[in-house]
Amino acid sequence: MFERALSLPDPGTETFFLWGPRQTGKSTLLRQRYPDGVWVDLLKADEFRRYATRPESLREELDATGPDPSRQVVVDEIQKVPALLDEVHWLIENRGLSFALCGSSARRVRGGGANLLGGRALRYELRGLTAGEIGPSFDLDRMLNGGYLPRMYTSNRSRRLLDAYIADYLREEVAAEGLVRNLPAFADFLDSAALSDGAPVNYSNIARECGVSAPTVKAYFGILGDTLLARRLPRWQRRAKRRLAGAAKFYFEDVGIVNRLGRRGELQRGSAEYGRAFENWVFHELSAFIAYRQLDERLSYWRLPSGIEVDFVVGDMRLALEAKASSRITDGHLKGLRTLAEEHPGAARAVVCLETRARRTADGVDILPAADFARGLWQGGPLEGKVFPWSE
Repeated sequence: MFERALSLPDPGTETFFLWGPRQTGKSTLLRQRYPDGVWVDLLKADEFRRYATRPESLREELDATGPDPSRQVVVDEIQKVPALLDEVHWLIENRGLSFALCGSSARRVRGGGANLLGGRALRYELRGLTAGEIGPSFDLDRMLNGGYLPRMYTSNRSRRLLDAYIADYLREEVAAEGLVRNLPAFADFLDSAALSDGAPVNYSNIARECGVSAPTVKAYFGILGDTLLARRLPRWQRRAKRRLAGAAKFYFEDVGIVNRLGRRGELQRGSAEYGRAFENWVFHELSAFIAYRQLDERLSYWRLPSGIEVDFVVGDMRLALEAKASSRITDGHLKGLRTLAEEHPGAARAVVCLETRARRTADGVDILPAADFARGLWQGGPLEGKVFPWSE
C-alpha cells in the first residue's frame, strides 16, 4: 500500500472532481480518505441502471437516510451518468452536502452539455505512482519497464497487464463512449503516437502513417488529453533574443503503455529506448509534483530554430532541466543548458542522469543522480523556492 501525495479535502468540507486514468488508484484513495462516506459506484450494473433511468433516485435515497453534511458523498465513474450532476448541484445548494465526483474522463461530461456545477467544485487529478510515494524501495529500472500504475509497478507480469489495459482503454474508454468512428485507425494512431512520445508532434507525418487527415490526428491527440492518457508540453513562449521554434510535445501518462505500444521489449540501460523512457519519467515526476503541490508554475520545453533544446523549463525560467540517461555527463550533454544560460543567466540549471554522485560544474550546472533528484524534489527543492540540498 502506497501513501499517495495528493491531498484531498476533509470530509464534508468541499465538493470536488477527482479525475485520473484508469487504475491510478482513485477509488482506493477515496476509500482511505473517506471511510465513512456514502458511496455510489456506477461500475456496478444495478446502480448504473438505477441512476441512469432515474437520476432523482440519488436525492430520494439521501433524503431517506437523512442528509449528513459532515460525510462525503462519493460518486465513482461519474462520467457514466452525467445527468446525476443536476441532482448533485441541487443537493449542494439545498442540503449542504459535499461530493467527491470521480472519473477517468471529463470528455463525455463536457461533450454532453452536463452540469459542471458552475465553479462549485474543485478539480484534482491523480497520476501514477511517483518516486516520492514509493519511498526508499523505489526501483527506477522497474518503473521504466512496468510503468507508473500501482498494479503494473508491483507486478512481475506487467506486460500482459499492460496489453489488457490498452485493450480495455480502446473498448471501454474509446469505443463504448463513442469517441471515434474508426476504431482501427485510432488503434494505429496510438502506435504512431507512442513512437513520438516526448518529441515535437508532426501531425502530417502521423496522419500519413495512419491513413487519416491531419485534423483527425489533432482530434485524436485531443482524445488522449481528455481521457488523461497523455499530456501536452508546450514550447516556452516568452520572446527572448532569438526566435524560438518547435511544436508542442506530448508525453504519455504512463511509460509502460508507451513501451507496449512501441514494442520496446525489456529496456536496458544504455539503449535509446531507455533514454526516452527516462525522459518520460522525469516529466512525470515534475508534472505530478507541480500538480500535487498546487504550484503556480508552468512546465514547458525550450528550443531554438537550430535544434538546440532543453527538455524542461519550470515557470518563467525558474529552473531549466535536462534528462540524460547516461552514467557519465560530458560537455556535449550540457550544450543546451549552456546556450540557454547565454540568454537567461538567472535560470537554475540541472541534469538528471545516472551518475552515482551529485556534483556541480564550474559554470553552475547541477549534475543530479536520478534518486537524488526525486528525493530532493519531493522532500523540498527548487520549485518551492529552496535550493537543492546537495548544492548548499
